Amino acid sequence: MKTILFVACCLIGLNTWNQSEEIVIQGHVFDRTYGDPLVGVSIKTMRGDIATVTDFNGSYLMKLEKRAYTLIFSLPGYLSQEIKVATDRTLDVKLQLTGPENEITLDERENSAKSKVREAKYSRDAEMAPTGISFSSRQTNQEPAWNTEDYDFIRENGFMSTSDQSISTFSADVDRASYSNMRRFLKQGNRPPVDAIRIEEMINYFHYQYPLPDTGDPLAIYSELGTCPWNPKHHLLHVGVQSERIETEHLPASNLVFLIDVSGSMNQANKLPLLISSFRLLVDQLREQDAVSIVTYAGRSEVILNGVGGREKDRIIEALDALLAGGSTAGAQGVLTAYHLASENFIKGGNNRVILATDGDFNIGISSDSELTRMIEQKRSSGVYLSVLGFGMGNYKDNKMQKLADSGNGNHQYIDDIQEAKKVFIHEFGGSLFTVAKDVKIQIEFNPKKVAGYRLIGYENRKLENQDFNNDEKDAGEIGSGHTVTVLYEIIPAGIQSKWLSSVEKRYTSKDETSSYAKDELAFVKLRYKNPDGTDSKLIQLPVGQMVKSDSDLSQDFYWTAAVAGFGMILRDSEFKQASTIDQVLGLAKKGKGKDLEGYRAEFIELVEKSTRIYGLDHLEDEPRVDQK
Repeated sequence: MKTILFVACCLIGLNTWNQSEEIVIQGHVFDRTYGDPLVGVSIKTMRGDIATVTDFNGSYLMKLEKRAYTLIFSLPGYLSQEIKVATDRTLDVKLQLTGPENEITLDERENSAKSKVREAKYSRDAEMAPTGISFSSRQTNQEPAWNTEDYDFIRENGFMSTSDQSISTFSADVDRASYSNMRRFLKQGNRPPVDAIRIEEMINYFHYQYPLPDTGDPLAIYSELGTCPWNPKHHLLHVGVQSERIETEHLPASNLVFLIDVSGSMNQANKLPLLISSFRLLVDQLREQDAVSIVTYAGRSEVILNGVGGREKDRIIEALDALLAGGSTAGAQGVLTAYHLASENFIKGGNNRVILATDGDFNIGISSDSELTRMIEQKRSSGVYLSVLGFGMGNYKDNKMQKLADSGNGNHQYIDDIQEAKKVFIHEFGGSLFTVAKDVKIQIEFNPKKVAGYRLIGYENRKLENQDFNNDEKDAGEIGSGHTVTVLYEIIPAGIQSKWLSSVEKRYTSKDETSSYAKDELAFVKLRYKNPDGTDSKLIQLPVGQMVKSDSDLSQDFYWTAAVAGFGMILRDSEFKQASTIDQVLGLAKKGKGKDLEGYRAEFIELVEKSTRIYGLDHLEDEPRVDQK
């Protein structure tokens, strides 16, 4: 009995000793400037024998044997930080983005020990900094004085008279770059250039609750008609397109080529370092059946990885972390190399895609928009898609990246912070990278008996000739898994006199006065698409009734899209904004906010409120231009 008691006491004592000999370190890691949680931060002991990384909320937990440690917190694009611990502790850490004085030179890029140089430098700076205090500085948030950003001129769509032209045709668009770029300007306290505001991209930045396809097609059409908020005499037609949602495990295998600009113009904290952190998020989503190649370009292109399997995440991340910026920009050479690797590793029936990440500043070899566009168009028929990710400010070439994405059967996104990278590569992984329908065209015919005139809001650079709708040789937009496309038309009802419409006297007319459709339909929507590997288009159709919903019956999405469109017109100081005001935009947005699980809509409302301080109410809410006729 004594022996049993002795053994039991020893076991209890041993258990108590084990618990007392363990310490727990936990907490969160944030961006010091913006306060955002940081994903994928490496946390390891000085000896490197124990390590972990932060999750999507920036949180971590480490259980260590009880003794003193020096923990190293590191993330590409941020200055590493060393903190000593010896007891249980809740430790929240703020990492500082690298500033210009901490950037690595081109000579160091050629050094075989470049990654060690960087880590050594960070460690020395950390030792000199006070405990728990982030060191170094980053570049100012304000626009550089040397602004050479490029945007194509946008001439807004005007009102069309149905007596002259009752049909409107355009290509679908799922680009969202304009919204995040606009957000970047407003967050910095600056006014975005007028031509940086593409209203359709602002609207399509958000997800909407449209009915899913149920007819065997990958797309479904939805419509809703209400009173136009900025002109109660007019109607607002809301047309939505919803694509099928494919679960990640059922998505086809991916052959991805990361085409990364490492030229000197990328040597800023919000360019290459943010790019690397963004791609780390994408790598974390890879599956075993996926493959990744990495091509970089500066003065010349270089193959870093070729067809590495998705299971080798550490190898891919190591290659990304070693990238440093310097030199000129031979972008065209990099494009050719990337397409060559994509063809070499081509997966039949898979998702073959080049992902170009750049500020768009090409300056060696083929660099004109027209030459680059022709080159991309020639590669389009290979079955390889092109996604374009824009980074940085000051020399951002929005117009060039728009053209490349459009010509390469792809999409264009602007990454202004790590949260936008999470949206593109995590929350919208399928939609961003997996096409379910290509060459998507939309054509709407308005009934002249019900509609005197109409205006397509946005899509200025997506308009097509009416005869292009049935031409399967004509290229158009692509839609990814789970994506929504939203279209708004401002409608002038028949019988309403308007200064926006000029009458044209006709001797001859082809109106069919006996058509039964003319009695009940406001419009007729047609959509053509091809399967991702198809050559022949398929047709989907939907009649739009003339019934205008009451305000109480309108969906939250109707109110939300009207708010975003109104804000876009205000930012453009559009001649068509009429009675739009910031107060009206905020009222519509709050009606349409809904559940907003990711917080994107709440952020929009904050941006609208911030804009009043940037522009001043007098500019934003000058005399309403309501059509009084």
